[in-house]
Amino acid sequence: MLDANSLAAIRLTIELSVLTTLILLVLGTPLAWWVARGRSRWRSPARALVSLPLVLPPSVLGFYLLVALGANGPLGQLTQALGWGTLAFTFWGLLIGSIIYSLPFVVQPLINAFESLGQRPLEAAATLRAGPLDAFWHVALPLARPGYLTGAVMGFAHTLGEFGVVLMIGGNIPGATRVISVQIYDHVEALEYAQAHWLAGGMLLFSFTVLLALHLTQARQRSP
Repeated sequence: MLDANSLAAIRLTIELSVLTTLILLVLGTPLAWWVARGRSRWRSPARALVSLPLVLPPSVLGFYLLVALGANGPLGQLTQALGWGTLAFTFWGLLIGSIIYSLPFVVQPLINAFESLGQRPLEAAATLRAGPLDAFWHVALPLARPGYLTGAVMGFAHTLGEFGVVLMIGGNIPGATRVISVQIYDHVEALEYAQAHWLAGGMLLFSFTVLLALHLTQARQRSP
């Protein structure tokens, strides 16, 4: 069965995943809309930047985030000047790292959803005297609902399984920064394979169930 440390790691991981997903959905919406529908020449570099965590080793991203959030880093100096201290090895540091690392898993489905809209729905809304904001809220967002579902599920599941970035930024502090993936690593290092099996097996079952439910939902939405 799961011990107290494992249960604490599960609670912390779920909290981190929920917050990361919600923040990315809010912040990712205007970014995805601009990348998908804007006309700026900076759209392609922005899209590449959004996709960067997909190919960048987690240790590289974690290292630079650790430097930036540290006492001598630009973000660390800013947070210290604001009286917040440094965010490295704290839950809030984990949250920042998770937002950056899970960015493409939430924003890319939103970009795809906005690109697939085409011009006709927005032009039809314009003929009915809907302003750009009204057209976005009442036409674009409802039509992009499948993209939001995919982004939310993928962002949550990806954050749930993070290891390299969270270990670099948060370390291994019980009840504060120790997430499920780090807890599994600790169990394996201590040769506590039974505890590792409980956590790893639970993660495997949960991930499969979530992805299966997502695929079934998408198939149902595509069916006539």
